[in-house]
Amino acid sequence: MAERTVFIHLPEATAAVPAGRLSMAENGIEVRASRFAYGRRYVQRPQAVPVDPISLPLGEGDDADFVPVNGLALFGALRDATPDSWGRRVIENKLRAPPNGLPEWRYMDEAGPYRAGALDIRHGPEDGVTHGSLPGILDLRYLHEAAERIVDGEPVPARLASFFEGGPSVGGARPKAVIQVDGHEWIAKFPAKDDRFDIPLVEFATLKLARRAGLNVPPIRLETLPDGRNIMLIQRFDRQATPFGIARRHMVSALTMLGLHERDSPDANYGAIADALGIYGVSGRIAGDREELFARMVFNILVSNDDDHLRNHAFLYESGGWRLSPLYDVVPKPQVALERTLHLGVGRYGRSATLDNALSGAGWFGLLVPNASRIADRVIRTVREWRAVFEEAGATTRQCDTIASAFRRAGDIGGREVERHLA
Repeated sequence: MAERTVFIHLPEATAAVPAGRLSMAENGIEVRASRFAYGRRYVQRPQAVPVDPISLPLGEGDDADFVPVNGLALFGALRDATPDSWGRRVIENKLRAPPNGLPEWRYMDEAGPYRAGALDIRHGPEDGVTHGSLPGILDLRYLHEAAERIVDGEPVPARLASFFEGGPSVGGARPKAVIQVDGHEWIAKFPAKDDRFDIPLVEFATLKLARRAGLNVPPIRLETLPDGRNIMLIQRFDRQATPFGIARRHMVSALTMLGLHERDSPDANYGAIADALGIYGVSGRIAGDREELFARMVFNILVSNDDDHLRNHAFLYESGGWRLSPLYDVVPKPQVALERTLHLGVGRYGRSATLDNALSGAGWFGLLVPNASRIADRVIRTVREWRAVFEEAGATTRQCDTIASAFRRAGDIGGREVERHLA
């Protein structure tokens, strides 16, 4: 049985407070079950925030003992605060451990102070946190070199190891690191040797396109190394600059908000995320967040982004409720298939990536079909000009040709249904 104290950074606070005690029953390195109990002092705080909005509600009494919903082994919010995929590779490289060869508590311990969201996991309530210094723009070349060694399974030499001393911090499959620029934390996303195209450049241009389509995109920038390779930077939206330093914002994935396991993600749909906004959203902001979610779904259809799984949608705690986070992790997928699907369900016809299917689910987002059509039309008109936006972002004609098959003509995928309702 492994036990840890869960800390949380309350809204606009720059230091964490103990929230409660986590117990994990393990079978070898696998967590089989977990329990959590809030601390009495924590639940009495006026600003107390639920550690997990689904499994760990506040107001159940000081001595309530919780288990995760739906038979999950680990609470979703704590799973979100623990490195996955890339973050695990960094930890394993540091400890000379085999892939996925460490117990879960070890990944929690090694995550460092720059992990996603507002949670920290420590040994005991009196434990402090050691802040490693973050690298900056001038360190990107060395960070990329260290990342390549981790990808290749090679030990990171001492001269590069310090760049990850703050911990791996963030998940996802691709190599990345947290850096500091002008007083803000950014995620640097690196190219990989087996990339079919310049993914950092394409993701940068795609997010610029999304912003032009009216979607909520955080600040982004593109940095080019002396050898010509590109690195995309995206400013962290789970961090907030205050007069007293950087505050951490409580964030959970849509996977957590729906109380699901990763294996359940392909059976979920955008409508379920919209429902969660209706239940847990911030009063007065729910309709806008649902419209934003619908527009993102349409955008994913038009650019063939089928990596729209539940971990690539997130919620931020704000004003006593949960808001849809800014957009992230959107990369077009070139392909020859005429019939395409998204990862999540779109409308009445399942995961089929068509505009008429999107309109069929308009009611899930609280939208009348004519209103949904106007939103879809706005996105369609912008994506139609994708080449111009990509060229502005620095993409060559050849690079655009490589990914052109990802972008779809509205008329080929149900766009006439949009036009009919606009008329």
